[in-house]
Amino acid sequence: MKVSDVVILKEVADDLNDGKAFYDQRESGVGDYFWDSLLADIESLVIYAGIHYREHGLYRMFAKRFPYAIYYEIVDDIAYVVAVLPMRRNPAWIKRRMKERN
Repeated sequence: MKVSDVVILKEVADDLNDGKAFYDQRESGVGDYFWDSLLADIESLVIYAGIHYREHGLYRMFAKRFPYAIYYEIVDDIAYVVAVLPMRRNPAWIKRRMKERN
């Protein structure tokens, strides 16, 4: 299913900033690479939206270069990115975060 646009919810900016800060603590500059990589993955939803399995009531796409999942929904022909969460966290933590967003 091809979508005409991808909209990123404001909470996703917090998710991306948290990930950027985490990777910048590990090594300088990796946070910027994380940010750019995840934005490229999100932008790819224009082509790939709708082909992913559903988890927590939303589509879940795994990021290509980092252990993160991008959760999104499709309304009409727009993909709304709801969360970008680290997959190395406790599954109960991820479930709580997703309940907060739905």
